[in-house]
Amino acid sequence: MAKQKATSKAVAKTAVKKKWTGLGSAAKSSARKTIKSKGRVAAAKPKTTAKAAKAATKARPKQRIAISHHREEDFKADGLRTYAQYRDLGIAAATHGLAQAHVIRLIGPCNPQEVSKLHYHDVEFQMVYVLKGWVKTYMEGQGETLMKQGSAWTQPPRIRHLIMDYSDDVELLEVILPAEFKTVELTA
Repeated sequence: MAKQKATSKAVAKTAVKKKWTGLGSAAKSSARKTIKSKGRVAAAKPKTTAKAAKAATKARPKQRIAISHHREEDFKADGLRTYAQYRDLGIAAATHGLAQAHVIRLIGPCNPQEVSKLHYHDVEFQMVYVLKGWVKTYMEGQGETLMKQGSAWTQPPRIRHLIMDYSDDVELLEVILPAEFKTVELTA
Protein backbone atom coordinates (compact mmCIF):
# COMPACT_ATOMS: atom_id res chain seq x y z
CA MET A 1 0.00 0.00 0.00
CA ALA A 2 2.86 2.41 0.84
CA LYS A 3 4.43 1.72 -2.54
CA GLN A 4 1.12 2.52 -4.25
CA LYS A 5 0.87 5.88 -2.39
CA ALA A 6 4.43 6.81 -3.39
CA THR A 7 3.62 6.04 -7.03
CA SER A 8 0.41 8.12 -6.85
CA LYS A 9 2.32 11.09 -5.42
CA ALA A 10 4.96 10.83 -8.13
CA VAL A 11 2.30 10.72 -10.87
CA ALA A 12 0.52 13.74 -9.38
CA LYS A 13 3.78 15.73 -9.18
CA THR A 14 4.57 14.92 -12.80
CA ALA A 15 1.09 16.01 -13.93
CA VAL A 16 1.44 19.33 -12.10
CA LYS A 17 4.94 19.85 -13.54
CA LYS A 18 3.71 19.19 -17.09
CA LYS A 19 0.87 21.68 -16.65
CA TRP A 20 3.18 24.49 -15.53
CA THR A 21 6.04 23.77 -17.93
CA GLY A 22 3.69 24.25 -20.88
CA LEU A 23 3.15 27.89 -19.84
CA GLY A 24 5.60 30.68 -20.55
CA SER A 25 7.50 32.31 -17.68
CA ALA A 26 5.40 35.50 -17.99
CA ALA A 27 2.20 33.52 -17.48
CA LYS A 28 3.65 31.83 -14.39
CA SER A 29 4.64 35.04 -12.66
CA SER A 30 1.41 36.76 -13.66
CA ALA A 31 -0.68 33.97 -12.18
CA ARG A 32 1.32 34.04 -8.97
CA LYS A 33 1.01 37.82 -8.65
CA THR A 34 -2.75 37.64 -9.08
CA ILE A 35 -3.06 35.06 -6.33
CA LYS A 36 -0.85 37.05 -3.96
CA SER A 37 -2.77 40.23 -4.72
CA LYS A 38 -6.11 38.57 -3.94
CA GLY A 39 -4.69 37.31 -0.65
CA ARG A 40 -3.63 40.82 0.34
CA VAL A 41 -7.05 42.27 -0.46
CA ALA A 42 -8.81 39.63 1.65
CA ALA A 43 -6.42 40.19 4.55
CA ALA A 44 -6.89 43.98 4.57
CA LYS A 45 -7.96 45.44 7.89
CA PRO A 46 -11.61 46.48 8.12
CA LYS A 47 -12.23 50.17 8.71
CA THR A 48 -12.76 50.89 12.37
CA THR A 49 -15.32 53.34 13.60
CA ALA A 50 -14.54 55.86 16.30
CA LYS A 51 -16.83 53.94 18.66
CA ALA A 52 -15.03 50.62 18.00
CA ALA A 53 -11.63 52.26 18.45
CA LYS A 54 -12.73 53.80 21.77
CA ALA A 55 -14.07 50.43 22.99
CA ALA A 56 -10.83 48.69 22.01
CA THR A 57 -8.68 51.18 23.92
CA LYS A 58 -10.83 51.08 27.07
CA ALA A 59 -9.92 47.87 28.90
CA ARG A 60 -12.15 46.43 31.59
CA PRO A 61 -10.73 46.03 35.09
CA LYS A 62 -9.54 42.56 35.98
CA GLN A 63 -12.36 40.28 37.16
CA ARG A 64 -12.28 38.63 40.57
CA ILE A 65 -13.45 35.22 41.71
CA ALA A 66 -16.96 35.29 43.17
CA ILE A 67 -18.02 32.51 45.54
CA SER A 68 -21.50 32.43 47.02
CA HIS A 69 -22.79 29.75 49.38
CA HIS A 70 -26.47 29.31 50.16
CA ARG A 71 -27.59 31.16 53.28
CA GLU A 72 -31.25 31.93 53.96
CA GLU A 73 -30.40 35.35 55.39
CA ASP A 74 -28.98 36.40 51.99
CA PHE A 75 -32.45 36.52 50.39
CA LYS A 76 -33.54 40.17 50.44
CA ALA A 77 -36.67 41.99 49.28
CA ASP A 78 -34.61 44.79 47.74
CA GLY A 79 -34.81 44.03 44.03
CA LEU A 80 -36.84 44.94 40.99
CA ARG A 81 -40.04 43.09 41.99
CA THR A 82 -41.93 43.71 45.24
CA TYR A 83 -43.26 40.14 45.20
CA ALA A 84 -39.76 38.61 45.10
CA GLN A 85 -36.70 38.01 47.25
CA TYR A 86 -33.23 38.14 45.71
CA ARG A 87 -29.98 36.46 46.64
CA ASP A 88 -27.12 38.34 44.99
CA LEU A 89 -24.35 35.97 43.87
CA GLY A 90 -21.61 38.63 43.86
CA ILE A 91 -21.12 38.58 40.10
CA ALA A 92 -21.71 42.32 39.54
CA ALA A 93 -18.99 43.28 42.02
CA ALA A 94 -16.57 40.62 40.77
CA THR A 95 -17.02 41.65 37.10
CA HIS A 96 -17.11 45.41 37.73
CA GLY A 97 -20.63 45.63 36.31
CA LEU A 98 -20.14 43.41 33.27
CA ALA A 99 -22.88 41.02 34.48
CA GLN A 100 -25.09 40.22 37.42
CA ALA A 101 -26.52 36.94 38.67
CA HIS A 102 -28.97 36.24 41.43
CA VAL A 103 -31.39 33.63 42.71
CA ILE A 104 -34.97 34.90 42.75
CA ARG A 105 -37.75 33.54 44.96
CA LEU A 106 -41.19 34.64 43.84
CA ILE A 107 -43.42 34.95 46.92
CA GLY A 108 -46.68 33.02 46.63
CA PRO A 109 -49.48 32.87 46.09
CA CYS A 110 -49.22 34.63 42.72
CA ASN A 111 -51.35 37.78 42.41
CA PRO A 112 -51.76 38.41 38.64
CA GLN A 113 -52.83 42.04 39.22
CA GLU A 114 -49.46 42.74 40.81
CA VAL A 115 -47.32 40.33 38.79
CA SER A 116 -48.67 40.28 35.22
CA LYS A 117 -47.39 43.61 33.94
CA LEU A 118 -45.99 43.76 30.43
CA HIS A 119 -42.44 45.16 30.45
CA TYR A 120 -38.99 44.88 28.92
CA HIS A 121 -35.41 45.22 30.14
CA ASP A 122 -32.81 47.30 28.30
CA VAL A 123 -30.14 44.60 28.49
CA GLU A 124 -27.61 42.93 26.20
CA PHE A 125 -28.27 39.41 27.51
CA GLN A 126 -30.71 37.75 29.93
CA MET A 127 -30.98 34.07 30.83
CA VAL A 128 -33.28 32.43 33.38
CA TYR A 129 -33.06 28.87 34.78
CA VAL A 130 -35.77 27.32 36.98
CA LEU A 131 -34.09 25.84 40.07
CA LYS A 132 -37.35 24.57 41.58
CA GLY A 133 -41.09 24.92 41.14
CA TRP A 134 -42.60 26.36 37.96
CA VAL A 135 -43.38 29.70 36.33
CA LYS A 136 -45.73 30.52 33.45
CA THR A 137 -44.46 33.32 31.23
CA TYR A 138 -45.54 35.27 28.19
CA MET A 139 -42.88 36.50 25.73
CA GLU A 140 -43.59 38.50 22.60
CA GLY A 141 -43.25 36.24 19.57
CA GLN A 142 -43.25 33.11 21.75
CA GLY A 143 -46.59 33.31 23.56
CA GLU A 144 -47.34 31.55 26.83
CA THR A 145 -44.84 28.99 28.07
CA LEU A 146 -44.79 26.87 31.21
CA MET A 147 -41.25 26.60 32.58
CA LYS A 148 -40.62 23.83 35.11
CA GLN A 149 -37.69 22.81 37.29
CA GLY A 150 -34.73 22.37 34.94
CA SER A 151 -36.14 24.65 32.22
CA ALA A 152 -34.01 27.52 30.93
CA TRP A 153 -34.60 30.34 28.50
CA THR A 154 -33.04 33.48 27.14
CA GLN A 155 -34.86 36.73 26.61
CA PRO A 156 -33.47 38.79 23.73
CA PRO A 157 -32.75 42.47 24.45
CA ARG A 158 -35.89 44.59 24.92
CA ILE A 159 -38.32 41.68 24.36
CA ARG A 160 -41.74 42.40 25.86
CA HIS A 161 -42.67 39.81 28.46
CA LEU A 162 -44.51 39.15 31.71
CA ILE A 163 -45.00 36.51 34.38
CA MET A 164 -48.51 35.05 34.32
CA ASP A 165 -48.40 32.62 37.23
CA TYR A 166 -45.97 30.68 39.41
CA SER A 167 -45.82 28.00 42.09
CA ASP A 168 -45.47 29.00 45.74
CA ASP A 169 -41.98 27.42 45.89
CA VAL A 170 -40.45 28.76 42.65
CA GLU A 171 -36.77 29.72 42.60
CA LEU A 172 -35.05 31.08 39.50
CA LEU A 173 -31.42 31.73 38.61
CA GLU A 174 -31.14 34.87 36.48
CA VAL A 175 -28.01 36.10 34.66
CA ILE A 176 -28.07 39.56 33.04
CA LEU A 177 -25.59 41.70 31.12
CA PRO A 178 -24.82 44.43 32.03
CA ALA A 179 -25.34 44.53 35.79
CA GLU A 180 -27.05 47.94 35.67
CA PHE A 181 -29.99 48.23 33.29
CA LYS A 182 -33.32 49.96 32.82
CA THR A 183 -36.73 48.22 33.06
CA VAL A 184 -39.63 49.78 31.20
CA GLU A 185 -43.19 48.91 32.21
CA LEU A 186 -45.67 49.10 29.34
CA THR A 187 -49.36 49.96 29.44
CA ALA A 188 -51.62 47.48 27.71
